[in-house]
Amino acid sequence: MTGTPTRPKLSPTQRSTVTRYRDRAATDRAALDEVLDAGLICHIGVTLHGAPVVLPTVYGRSADTLYLHGSTGAGNLRAALTGDICVAVSLVDAIVYARAAMHFSMNYRSAVIHGRPVEVTDPEERLRALRAIVDHSAPGAWDTVRPPDKKELAATLVLALDLAEASVKTRTGDPSDDPADLNSDAWAGLLPVRQVFGTPIPAPDLVRPGAVPDHVTARILTTR
Repeated sequence: MTGTPTRPKLSPTQRSTVTRYRDRAATDRAALDEVLDAGLICHIGVTLHGAPVVLPTVYGRSADTLYLHGSTGAGNLRAALTGDICVAVSLVDAIVYARAAMHFSMNYRSAVIHGRPVEVTDPEERLRALRAIVDHSAPGAWDTVRPPDKKELAATLVLALDLAEASVKTRTGDPSDDPADLNSDAWAGLLPVRQVFGTPIPAPDLVRPGAVPDHVTARILTTR
């Protein structure tokens, strides 16, 4: 009987090796999946005209590939095809209040991916990539809306980045105060941070005003 194939660990390259607080690092791909699937926005680091540029954008993941997209006329995104890039996703779970200023911190989950993206030109993969991006931020929406037409697809640049070279780092738990500060009167503890979805606001020009669809209402109680 054949079991589930084991996925390879994340590549421990010089760029993706955590050097500080190594106990907070993870090399399991499931940990990377968790961070990427929980985030909504990533930040892409590229070099444009010899200067560093950071691009915030939505993304989508399919298995071990990260998909990015933008306008074919976007020079910043085009620059991502000229060399290696860095993509970061960060989630804050709590503000850590300590008794000493130097020990204030955050409980967080973060992922950083390094690599050289490639342009997706295969028509079927382009549609799969765009679906992954839409379904990442709006699960279930792709099947209910008009798909991209030829003109829209021609104006869209889609990039694929392999997720092999990545690092994952998290902090959890209580403040790390020095023993000498434990008798301080200052308050210490955690202030949880949560992102929740609010009540949907229908567009004023809906053809059939009425109940909000299930794939939208299902997200109201979702916490990221």
